Amino acid sequence: MTKAERFRALHRRRAPENPLVLPGPWDAASARVFEAAGFPALATPSAGVAASLGYEDGHTPADEMFAAVARIVRSVDVPVSADVEDGYGLAPGELVGRLLEAGVVGCNLEDSVDGVLKDPREHAEWLAGVREAAGDRLFVNARVDTFVRGVTDPRRAVERAALYVAAGADCVYPIMAPVAVLPLLRAGIEGPLNVGALVGDGPSPAELGGLGATRVTFGPGFQRRAAEALRETAARLLG
Repeated sequence: MTKAERFRALHRRRAPENPLVLPGPWDAASARVFEAAGFPALATPSAGVAASLGYEDGHTPADEMFAAVARIVRSVDVPVSADVEDGYGLAPGELVGRLLEAGVVGCNLEDSVDGVLKDPREHAEWLAGVREAAGDRLFVNARVDTFVRGVTDPRRAVERAALYVAAGADCVYPIMAPVAVLPLLRAGIEGPLNVGALVGDGPSPAELGGLGATRVTFGPGFQRRAAEALRETAARLLG
């Protein structure tokens, strides 16, 4: 079984209280820590990788992001999915080529750019191109940015999700969806549902699974927690 097949299989037949938990490494060292802890797969966060490279979220040059992701992939044996934001303006075939060259088995793709939601039908068409170019070599997680862009009606997220699933997305991620609407989203969205969680706060992965999450990710939460621990240690050293 290839890594891509292993990763895809991890999303199948999940019990409600046992969603797939994917921590977010931001460099090779953190990836090795998560692998050693026993996680079966990893999902890089673009914001965490950006911070490790000295960039603000959303401002990492594509070449540097792909290089950083490739270093993470090389450092571990478990499958790695990569958050590559909105695809950096690349055509589907070129994006898929860069992802496969980096060695990842999946990708997270946003439906907004520069803080503005994309036309959902145009984005679905682009996702269909990604699906066609990737075949079954990449697990495509389509991020739905309605909640993070101020559109609070969950029906808008469900509508976008339906278009993306029809275009070939393997999973849908309505980022920053309120916990209260997760059952509604679960009822309206076909296939795996990605839900974001906080590190050490809020509902547990098992609780999110009970509300409909197929998989749980943490964005840059682990990187930010590690940075805070470093700040606290540095402050103690300086007295």
